[in-house]
Amino acid sequence: MALTLAEGAKLSNDILLQGVIEETIYDSPILQRLPFIEVIGNALTYNRENALPSIDFYAVGDTWAESAPTFNQITATLRIMGGDADVDNYIKGTRSNVQDIEAAVIALKAKSLAHKFDEMFIYGDNTTNPKEFDGIRLTIDTTAAGSQVLAMGATGATLTLAKLDEMIDKVKGGRPDLLLMSKRSRRKIVALARAAGTNLQIQQGILGQQVLAYGDMPIGVSDWILDTHTLVGSVETATTGAVSSTIYALRFGEGALCGISGPGGMNVERIGQLETKDATRTRIKWYTSICLFSTVSVAALIGVTD
Repeated sequence: MALTLAEGAKLSNDILLQGVIEETIYDSPILQRLPFIEVIGNALTYNRENALPSIDFYAVGDTWAESAPTFNQITATLRIMGGDADVDNYIKGTRSNVQDIEAAVIALKAKSLAHKFDEMFIYGDNTTNPKEFDGIRLTIDTTAAGSQVLAMGATGATLTLAKLDEMIDKVKGGRPDLLLMSKRSRRKIVALARAAGTNLQIQQGILGQQVLAYGDMPIGVSDWILDTHTLVGSVETATTGAVSSTIYALRFGEGALCGISGPGGMNVERIGQLETKDATRTRIKWYTSICLFSTVSVAALIGVTD
């Protein structure tokens, strides 16, 4: 059963680990909702549906034809991400009267981990850097015309609610659990809704905060989604130098889009006193990746201009 980090934090008896998880998910609409499957081993291999078996009509006495579905076997490999947080013992001992210096440093490291995951969730490219996992830009493949990619014209165009609805309808198996976009795209949706004589809904988020929603679908804002994509012939060719952005519709779950994690999920290790300097080290690490079980559980609207 896949479990979100928010729910996993409730089960942790380690106060430091619980605090790190809470700090990690606080600013991330992705980590607040993305469920994770714990993997024993270094990878998860799964079968992705390729084609359904055929169905036909028959008369009495006809010979029935057999057909079988076909699958593509996909392997998602765990990647190692994390970092060390060093706290100078002198500063810790003489400057912790107002604030716990060690806790503050570890909290900032946890926030940095969340930012890195969010960035890789969008733009991770295992070909460019074999140490990282592929993000949804390559998993959905916005660099090629496909059934789950919709373009705002050949070279990009201003967003319309009709086009947004068309992209949402590409997600099958249920409504998207999250519409992920840049702040510029969110501002545009708010303006379009007001111009149409309505307002976006306000929902309560995972952590109790207020979240805007479009048609019951929460809107998540990612600072890592660029507004500088290039669109040529309805295909996204680059991520810098132009004025286009991308909006993603994501359905989460074990049969849709989810993350995978090593045993124990996110780990916080106290390395202890260092030999070469008067400091204490804490290591935050995570063996993780993402996997897309069904290609029709996600969709992308590319070429969204201001």
